[in-house]
Amino acid sequence: MKRSEPQDAEVRRKIPPVICYPIHTMPRPHLAAYQAAREGWEKVDELMVPPRDARTFTVPAGSFFRIISIQGPQVGDLNLWAVDDISERFYSGKTRALHGTHLSTGDQLWSCLPYLRPMATITHDTLDWYGFDEFGGSVHDVIGTRCDPYTHKLLSGHEYHHCCHSNLTRALADRMGRAMDEVEPAVHDVLNVFMCTGFTRDTGQYFMKASPVRPGDSLEFFAEIDLLGALAACPGGDCSSEHSSDVAACYPLLVETYRPKSPPQGWTSPARNAYSRRHGD
Repeated sequence: MKRSEPQDAEVRRKIPPVICYPIHTMPRPHLAAYQAAREGWEKVDELMVPPRDARTFTVPAGSFFRIISIQGPQVGDLNLWAVDDISERFYSGKTRALHGTHLSTGDQLWSCLPYLRPMATITHDTLDWYGFDEFGGSVHDVIGTRCDPYTHKLLSGHEYHHCCHSNLTRALADRMGRAMDEVEPAVHDVLNVFMCTGFTRDTGQYFMKASPVRPGDSLEFFAEIDLLGALAACPGGDCSSEHSSDVAACYPLLVETYRPKSPPQGWTSPARNAYSRRHGD
């Protein structure tokens, strides 16, 4: 039975919030040192991700990689793993809890438990001007999961094989030389690169809208550890209407890797989390 609103309802609603995970006590990246390390860097690799598909790439610790819009408005779904152990993978939920729903320059991408360390740091974002719009939307979110064929089947009754989840699964299977059903559990919630999203204010539902990304825009990262990455060019294109589609205008994405002349001053690759893992034994 539904309970009636208490007399002090407004008082309860006006209790001020408390940040769950204040990060001022954490070591923070020295962005000025990272920016200085970009001077004179050398491009060592590039990778084209075709529309409605995904590709993998590796980035050594201490190098930079950049995801670039090159032909038209296109969003991408990014997965990251430790190159030598894919059980250590990007943890979007903890990243969201530490940095917020949408990421930009200075935010870090954290790995899952029990490793919990920075995998990459965002060093440059050409869309950081966007901020939050009147609908509460912003870019580069860690609130969505990735378009997947299971949810598509649930909602539409149809099978669609080029969702980002499937594309990432195929790409990882090709990279590892393993069957898709073996590697699929390692595919995880993503950083939605260039995607513009938020939550509706009336129902709290996850929404998307046309991405502001245009050719030449980029999101740049510094690899804190040796990384294996996978990027999917979403079948929704700019995600202005739907995200699992064979009719949306879709474009490739470019991944460039840069090696600096020397690592950022004072930088060392972070060790895995130091918690004893005793769990109260």
